[in-house]
Amino acid sequence: MSKARAFFQLLKFRLALTVAFSSAIGYLLGAHELDLGKALLVLVGGLLVTGSANTINQIFEKDLDKLMKRTAKRPIPTGVISIAEGWVFVLVTGLLGLGILAYFFNPLTAALSLLSLILYGFIYTPLKTISPICVAVGAIPGGMPPMIGWVAATGILGVEAWILFGIQFMWQFPHFWAIAWVLDDDYKKAGFKMLPTPGGKDLRTAIQIMTYTLVLIPLSLLPTVFHMTGTTYGIIAVVCGVLFLGQTFYLMRTCSKKAAMSIMFGSFLYLPIVQIALVFDKL
Repeated sequence: MSKARAFFQLLKFRLALTVAFSSAIGYLLGAHELDLGKALLVLVGGLLVTGSANTINQIFEKDLDKLMKRTAKRPIPTGVISIAEGWVFVLVTGLLGLGILAYFFNPLTAALSLLSLILYGFIYTPLKTISPICVAVGAIPGGMPPMIGWVAATGILGVEAWILFGIQFMWQFPHFWAIAWVLDDDYKKAGFKMLPTPGGKDLRTAIQIMTYTLVLIPLSLLPTVFHMTGTTYGIIAVVCGVLFLGQTFYLMRTCSKKAAMSIMFGSFLYLPIVQIALVFDKL
């Protein structure tokens, strides 16, 4: 593996791009006029900061990553990238991303992004082996990207920013727990405590996944209520929410890996569809 490819892998590019995409959505929603150039800058800044946080995660979990089949071949566990090189990469990507957000937008956007990086890299990451509360902690930086995008466009941390945060925050729970259910055997090797109950893959966990998904439906209607977007978005959000909820009933009935996997893939589809609908209905 070449060094350049190894550093690129540290970013966890697909995950970072998904996070940064949410920031761009938040920006487009908050902006008074369509400025794709600025939206792209938000995306690049967000991608770099997220990549920095992802690298911190991999540095701290280097020994645990060796224990899991899914992560054993990452650049740091294999020694392709040293710990010192990893920290240099953290600083370069983090400072560059924060610099873009502070210079082209406003200091509050950069401050919120820094807070997100600290929560993910230095609090959520070590908590993963300590307590299932890590999912709630991780859901905070996970929910912040659209809020950060909105603040980049407006300079204000208003009610609309909190609504966008709330939707993505709530979505994290069924998303994270479905992944934890599917990867439970691998996670146990590393001692990760991600599922919400001592029993793990059981009806209690399935009920919690269903409950958070149910709350997501009325929460997703708030952008329409606050005139951030139109009624077409509201219809799409409800339809997507009901379909997403239906998948959780299947998990409650079967408590199977197959059902958890369908929720995992459903969560990957739900968020971009709803977010794209938000922007298109506003336009």
